[in-house]
Amino acid sequence: MKLLLQKFKTKVIYELSKHLRPEMIGFLYWNDKKIVNTRISNASHISNRSKIEIGSNVFIFHNVYIDGYKKVTLCDGVAIGHCCTLATHSAHQSLRLYGNAYINTPVSELKGLLSGEIYIGNYTFVGPNCVIMPGTRIGKGCIVAAFSFVTGDFPDYSIIKGNPAVVIGNTKQLDEQFLNRYPELRATYFDQQANL
Repeated sequence: MKLLLQKFKTKVIYELSKHLRPEMIGFLYWNDKKIVNTRISNASHISNRSKIEIGSNVFIFHNVYIDGYKKVTLCDGVAIGHCCTLATHSAHQSLRLYGNAYINTPVSELKGLLSGEIYIGNYTFVGPNCVIMPGTRIGKGCIVAAFSFVTGDFPDYSIIKGNPAVVIGNTKQLDEQFLNRYPELRATYFDQQANL
């Protein structure tokens, strides 16, 4: 009887904990739009879903925060590493300007509020622990290195790194090394498909 009770207890704990630990969840629809193969961690938080546009084959790993104060566009194939923040607004100036009055002032009325849309292009990879600031546009086929603080406009196929992040290379040059080594990948290479 004791063994049976222990098995039951273990099963109950397992069933409860699987809803508490991070899991990747597949989505078939986002804001009533059909998407394919998109996975978002249950440990990530997306606020104001109506302003978040997500494409197919998107991967949002654990503990990502996406703030939907303004529009966020994650195009097809975007991958966001764990512990990233995509912030479409920041009140870091307003906190000092308003002092104790900050808490009672509606966000939409704050002077000094930094806000803007975020756009991340097709098949761009954002490494873990990155911060993407308001008004940032990252082109297609980019790599954002881990721990980068990204603000501004970055062209297609950039390798982006640093605090503040800057362009340090081009992914097409990096890809060419792999495509020479594995020519069979040319048929599936994103850039070739994008130019069809």
